[in-house]
Amino acid sequence: MDYTGSSYKGDMKNDKMEGEGEYVFPSGTKYIGSFKDGQFDGKGTLHFKNGSTFAAVWKNGIPQEDTESGGRYKFKDGLEFSESEWNYCDGYDRRFYTETLNGLKPAGRSQKVDKEPAPPIPKGWYDCGDGVYNPEKRIVYSYSEKKFIRNADVDEHKWIVTTCRRGSDFFVGKQYVPPAP
Repeated sequence: MDYTGSSYKGDMKNDKMEGEGEYVFPSGTKYIGSFKDGQFDGKGTLHFKNGSTFAAVWKNGIPQEDTESGGRYKFKDGLEFSESEWNYCDGYDRRFYTETLNGLKPAGRSQKVDKEPAPPIPKGWYDCGDGVYNPEKRIVYSYSEKKFIRNADVDEHKWIVTTCRRGSDFFVGKQYVPPAP
């Protein structure tokens, strides 16, 4: 684990993770649960740095879909993903989850992002959901501290610049043009 930057605290058997324990990836993502023969095995939950979780019953490192607790992803705000009953932000209802919980804002005060207030975006950068994106450097930074999160590959760069909200460095909307003298 010294080579990968990971860490483990928990039960061991034959120099392998076995029993209950906590495995921390270099990214800060944490798995807490059961291990067998050095792999996730049994009930366990991945805890992501963004506050979301993925709880499952694991077999040989793979989440089992046919079990009651297999594959439950829960976002930081408490919204639980369900593929069969997913009605959040679909083609018919484009509200943010906080709007489904708290109601819509009055007319003229649209909600641009799920977080209120919307985090500021530097001019020419983009809000890509988990941070702000600098298209010149092709780097995603955290919202508040502007700490490095990741480099964007070609596909992610294309998706961000064509889809995500941009920090304005130009005027958008109707401009006042004074009448000619």
